[in-house]
Amino acid sequence: MKRFLKNLFLRNWALKLISLILAFVLWLTFIPEEKTFSEKTLTVPLETYNIPPLMELVQKPPATIDVTIRAPNRLIGQISSANVYAKLDLEKAAVFQEEYPLNIDMLSIPAGAKVIRISPNKVNLKLERTEQIMMEVVPSIVGELKEGLKIQKMEIIPPSVRVEGPESKIKKKDKVRTSPIDISTLTQSTELGADLILPKPDLRLAPSQSKVRIKIIIEEEKPPENTVNKAKKRAS
Repeated sequence: MKRFLKNLFLRNWALKLISLILAFVLWLTFIPEEKTFSEKTLTVPLETYNIPPLMELVQKPPATIDVTIRAPNRLIGQISSANVYAKLDLEKAAVFQEEYPLNIDMLSIPAGAKVIRISPNKVNLKLERTEQIMMEVVPSIVGELKEGLKIQKMEIIPPSVRVEGPESKIKKKDKVRTSPIDISTLTQSTELGADLILPKPDLRLAPSQSKVRIKIIIEEEKPPENTVNKAKKRAS
């Protein structure tokens, strides 16, 4: 038996080896292309959506993640970061949760491809509750009135506006400023509009409020009383 097996494998071994190689070449030649696969790793965008109402995303997750994809050779060249992306659903997110796992279900990939690996497999982000507050508006005055004139009164309409944003960014002592108002060219009372400038970039104005009206009452300065008396004495 041993001799039979030895002869089976060793007799004409060179011819048998050549036959085996030819069979393998023929298999590679005739195998359907969709049966051969390759892998590639892409850096793809990570999007967040469905942020719960009255909540703010104050610490964002990474803008991209790495995804390894396996697909038939006929498709692998068509797969890129333009047609692969990840979407993280925050509908059930909470303010006390900071780690969020990433899984295959979050990925959009071309048909026929398969996700092999996601890196990282979790991301960190932070949510805060939305807070609203009425903030006082203060005018930003630049320049000076011409000699002999003074501002008797300045009225801002409305005097305060509704501001909202993450609770950690809302401070009661903060104020909303107006865009610069140059008074150097004013010679009489006037009313004008001004844009609003928030104290922090994370805050936003109520949708209906982006400008205020400013009434500036200008009058002539009265000379001091002793100066008037001296002028009268000279006249008499």
